[in-house]
Amino acid sequence: MAVEYSWPAKEKSHAIGTRVKRVDGMAKATGAAKYTYDVNLKNQLIAKGLGCPHAHCRIKSIDVAPALKIAGVVYAEPVERSPGKPVKSGDEIEFQGELLVVVAADSEGAAREGLNAVKIEYEQLPVFVQDADVAAAKAAGRAAAGGARSQLEKEPDAGENEQAFAQREIDRLLTTGSAHVVEAEYGIDAITHCCLEPHGSTVEFKDGKLTAYLSTQNVSQTAAAFATPLSIAPTDVEVKCDYIGGGFGSKFAADYWGAEAARISKKTGRPVKFMLDRDQELKIAGNRPSGYIKVRMGADKDGMITVWDSEHWGTGGPAPNNSTINEQQIPYVYAPKNLRRVQTNIRTNNSPSRAWRAPNHPQACAITQTALDDLAMKMGADSLDIFMKNLGTDDRALVRGAKPSVYKAEMEIAAKLMDWKAKWHPHGKGQAKGSIVDGLGLAIHTWGGGAGQSACKVRIHPNGDVETMCGTQDLGSGTRTVIALVLAETFGLPYDAIRVNIGTSKYPASGASGGSTTVGGVCESHRRAGQDAFEKIAALVGKKLDVDPAKLEAVNGRVQMADNSAKSVSWKEACSLLGMTPLEVDANYQRGARSTLSSSQVGGVQMAHVEVDKETGVVKVKKFVAVQDIGLVIAPQQAESQINGALIMGIAYALFEQRISDPTTGLFVNADLANYKLCRLGDVGELVVEFYEPESERKRGVIGLGEPPVIAPGAAISNAVANALGVRVQPLPLTPQRVLAALKKAKA
Repeated sequence: MAVEYSWPAKEKSHAIGTRVKRVDGMAKATGAAKYTYDVNLKNQLIAKGLGCPHAHCRIKSIDVAPALKIAGVVYAEPVERSPGKPVKSGDEIEFQGELLVVVAADSEGAAREGLNAVKIEYEQLPVFVQDADVAAAKAAGRAAAGGARSQLEKEPDAGENEQAFAQREIDRLLTTGSAHVVEAEYGIDAITHCCLEPHGSTVEFKDGKLTAYLSTQNVSQTAAAFATPLSIAPTDVEVKCDYIGGGFGSKFAADYWGAEAARISKKTGRPVKFMLDRDQELKIAGNRPSGYIKVRMGADKDGMITVWDSEHWGTGGPAPNNSTINEQQIPYVYAPKNLRRVQTNIRTNNSPSRAWRAPNHPQACAITQTALDDLAMKMGADSLDIFMKNLGTDDRALVRGAKPSVYKAEMEIAAKLMDWKAKWHPHGKGQAKGSIVDGLGLAIHTWGGGAGQSACKVRIHPNGDVETMCGTQDLGSGTRTVIALVLAETFGLPYDAIRVNIGTSKYPASGASGGSTTVGGVCESHRRAGQDAFEKIAALVGKKLDVDPAKLEAVNGRVQMADNSAKSVSWKEACSLLGMTPLEVDANYQRGARSTLSSSQVGGVQMAHVEVDKETGVVKVKKFVAVQDIGLVIAPQQAESQINGALIMGIAYALFEQRISDPTTGLFVNADLANYKLCRLGDVGELVVEFYEPESERKRGVIGLGEPPVIAPGAAISNAVANALGVRVQPLPLTPQRVLAALKKAKA
C-alpha cells in the first residue's frame, strides 16, 4: 500500500512545534561557519570591477593595457555582461555602477591599482531620476502605459466604451454616492539591497571542471550560468554555499561578475575571488523599486468603502517594462465592489530592480492601506473599526488572500496584545508629553507561500545514524533545523541526532529560496522520504516481533506497537535489521502538486505604537505587534526570529532606508553604510510575535513565512504617525525632515 503522508496530531508531536536551538547556531555564534567571503583558495587571484561613474553615458573608448603594466596584475579585460559580448566603444550605459572592466591580480591592492590605470572616455547623456513625479516622466517621454482595469457593479450598455463608462460611473459614485471621500497622494521611495555579505563568488577551474563557492539563495539552479561561458556541461560545475550573509531576493543568479570569475579562472589556471565592494553592492546588486499613487476613495456613512479610483506609478530602472506594482494589487488586500486602477511604468537611470522580500507587496500595502486609515481620520472613527468593517461579512467577500474570518481573529488577538482600545485616541487628539505625541496604526497583508520544488535522499545507517542530502540552502531562516525536526518527528529521535547535509548542487536538486517556498518544499520532501523509510524499517521490525507493521510507530528512540509499547525494539536494534547496507530513500515534491502536507495563502495583522517629537520630527517605535498564520508551525523559535527580522526591516524602510539620487546627475549619493541609514538596536522598540494556529490552521499543513511579515510595517507605522499627529506624512521613509515639513504645511 502507498504511504499516506500526514503530520501527527498536536498531542502526539514530540519534535514538531517545539522550541529548539538552531542546528547551526553554535557554528555561527563562534565564527566557525564559513561564508563565501571566508573562502580563500591556494594561489587565488583577487578580481575587482570598475563601475561606470555616470548614470547615463556612451562609452567613447576603453584602454585596459595600462592596467596590465601594474605589478601583480594578471588579467584586465572589458566585462562581458552577456556571454561573448564584452563592453565596447559605442555602448550606452543607463545607470551608475554598471561594471565595465574587470582586473584580477595577486593582491587586492594590485587589483585596485590596475583599475585606476584603466583609461575610459565617456560621452555623458541626459539623465532622468525624478520617479516621484509622473507628470514630469510623461513630459520627458520616460513613461509607458502599464494597463488599466475596471470592476463595477453596474455594466455599460451595449456598444458603450468601457473605459469611458468606467470613468463616468466612478465620478458619479464619488460625487453623489459617497458619504465620505478621501483624495490624497501616497508614496514609498526606492530602497536597495544591503546584504551584509556582498554578492560574489570564489571559483576554481581545474581539470575541465569548475567549483564555485557562491553567495546564493539558489544552490541547485546556478550551475548553468557558470557552465555556459566556459563551454562545459552544467554537470561539470559544483555550486557550494554552506552559509549566506543575506539574500532577501537578490541572490538568485550567478550574475555576470560570477561568469567573469569563471572565465578568468579558466584563462589563468588559478582560483579567482570576485566579491562586490560595498558601494557596488548598494548600486548594482538590486533594489526594491518605488511606488506612488493618486487616490480617490469613497465610502458610505458607516465607513464601508464603495468606490476606488487611482493612478499609480514607480520605477524599476531603465527598462520600459520593468514595472513596480501590478494594478491587480491595488488596493491592497481590500477589494471594493467598484474600482478603477491605472498603472504607469516609468524608465529612469537607476539600476534595475530585483526581488526584495515580498516583491511589490510592501509598496502596494503602504500606498493603499494609508488611504483606509485616512478615511478613519476623516470620520473621526477608530481605525481598527474601519479596517474590521471592510473585511466583509463572510469568507467570500471583499478581501483577497486570507479569509475575512482569519483577519478578524488576528485583529482581535493583535488588539489585545497592543491594548488597542485603551491606548487609541482620535487622530491628532492624544495627550502630549511636552513635544512628544503618540499614536497607533495597523495594516494587514497576504502572501501565497506554497511549497517549492524539493528533492532529498535520506540515508539510515545500520547503526541507527540518520543523515539527509538536499540541494537547498539556508538563508538564515533555519532550514537545517526545520529538516532535522521533521525527520526527528518521523523517526522518534532527538532533533540533534539528525545529520543535515545541504548547500551543494551535487545533492538532489531543490528550488531557489524565493516566494517563501523553501520550508514548505523541504518539509514535503523530507516527510515523504521519512515516512517511506519508516515503512521499510517497520516491515523488518514487524517480521521480528510478529506484529502488523502498519501498527508500529517511532517514539522516544524506539519502534513500538501503537497500542502495546511492551512490544518494541530500540531504534538502533531496528536499524541493525538492515544488515550491512544503509537504507537510502529518495523523495521529490514538485511545486503545485496536490498535497496533504502543505498548502498556501496566509494573512497577517500588524500594529504599531509610535512616539513622534513634533519639535525634532523624530519617530520612535515603542511597540510592534505581529499576528501571523502560516499553517502548521514546525519550528516556532526560528519562525519568531524570522518575523522579528522582518519587523526590523520594516521599521528600517518606514523610517530610515532611502536611495537618494541627485536629480541633476542621477548619481546615488548615499551608497555607503555611513549614509545609507538602517536600524540601530535603540530604534526597534518592543517586538511581540504571535502565531494564529488553531487546529484548522494546523490541518492546512506547512506554509512559507519569509515574505509576509515584511509587507505591513510601512503602512502600520505610517498610520501610527498619522494618528499621533493628525497629519499624514508622505512618502516613506518618514524622516524627521518630512515630518516637520508635513506639520509646517498643515499649520500653513
